[in-house]
Amino acid sequence: MAETVPVFPLGTVLMPGALLPLHIFEPRYRQLTIDLVTGAVPDKEFGVVAVREGWTPDEDGIEGLHSVGCTAALRDVRRLPDGRFDIVTRGARRFRLLELDTESKPYLMGSVEFLPDTGFEGGDDLTSMLTSSARDAHRRYCDTAWKTDDWSEPDAAIPADELPAVLAADCLLPLADKQGLLEQASPTERLRMVRLLLARETGLLTQLRAVPAPLTTFSVEHSAN
Repeated sequence: MAETVPVFPLGTVLMPGALLPLHIFEPRYRQLTIDLVTGAVPDKEFGVVAVREGWTPDEDGIEGLHSVGCTAALRDVRRLPDGRFDIVTRGARRFRLLELDTESKPYLMGSVEFLPDTGFEGGDDLTSMLTSSARDAHRRYCDTAWKTDDWSEPDAAIPADELPAVLAADCLLPLADKQGLLEQASPTERLRMVRLLLARETGLLTQLRAVPAPLTTFSVEHSAN
């Protein structure tokens, strides 16, 4: 059954379990933040959907957005003196965007269908093996790409179904690859996918003998602009 959620288009992909800090400065998204804090938006969740390259949702509507997104649950809010906000969110639930409403609120609203995972396949032994190999691939990527103080091992308590999102968040994967991970309903396949993607990127970095700039080098304002 379709539900309605606020929609925040971004040039990035959010996945369940991943943290997403945002600097909110545009008036309509300031209003969204206020509505989240005051409870006007149920469950303090809004939908994050990646913008298609070369498109803008304000002009192109739903065609400018990928069809699968993820809700962001509000974790922390800091209001700045000029009315802007710094917020921290965490990816919660995958959904398919069915319709986009540009008129009922200052910000976009979407009719969405939530997408459940299919469950793990192959038993505990396969899940354990894939989890271990995905962590190994992440370690090799980070050893190649970052300085030692630019990354840390993901917490051992992270659930296996959320681990691919956490591993991918540390790495400069193309948006299309992250979108593919988000759209994959099988957590078993997500573990396989992230392992292969990280192995590919590590190989490319090694061949090029170049590394991306550390994540801390950039100061980026995530916005719907």
